[in-house]
Amino acid sequence: MPVGLIMLSVVPVMAGAARVTQLTGGATVTPENARFFASPVPVLVHIFSVTPYSLLGALQFARGFRRRRPGWHRLAGRLLVLCGLGAALSGLWMTAFYPRPPADDVLLTGFRFVFGAAMVACIVLGFTAVRRRDIAGHRAWMARAYAIGLGAGTQVLTHLPWMLLVGQPSGLPRAMMMLAGWVINLAVVEWALRRRPTRSTRTLGGPADARVGVLAGR
Repeated sequence: MPVGLIMLSVVPVMAGAARVTQLTGGATVTPENARFFASPVPVLVHIFSVTPYSLLGALQFARGFRRRRPGWHRLAGRLLVLCGLGAALSGLWMTAFYPRPPADDVLLTGFRFVFGAAMVACIVLGFTAVRRRDIAGHRAWMARAYAIGLGAGTQVLTHLPWMLLVGQPSGLPRAMMMLAGWVINLAVVEWALRRRPTRSTRTLGGPADARVGVLAGR
């Protein structure tokens, strides 16, 4: 699973690296990137938050490694909470204050607000759950937050058929393909969470259970 998640992150991570290079390398300002040059801090915060969140977060789903090294899992999880909140909040800021690109429908702006706010809520709920030693709830909420954060990877796949057959999407079709990426990820997570019954957190009393960290529980 971690390998698959990292592969899904590759294109968005590479796009983020290209954007950083563009902003720091004196690239030509165009109508498509002018908003980033006018206010570069939010997009840089977003890139430097979502990159470790995507890549390091994938390792939290390696169950064997997580159980063998609970201390690492907990330390990495705390970092991932900060990165996840940084990614979601900077994304919400850009949605609210950057000029909307011509290719983006107003409906997509609404989708970004909804899923950005949902990601923040999932991270907060996941963190508070593990503080209560609700391991099942912690795992579920953090997995949902990661699914939303990794939406950009799945959106590459939802856009690909349209781009091959029609060209660069815009307007309503683009909004619906973006929505599909988030919905697919969340549907997979919900299926995985329901595939196997989990033990009640009231029965988790051992020291190893108390040390379980912050992204994906048992």
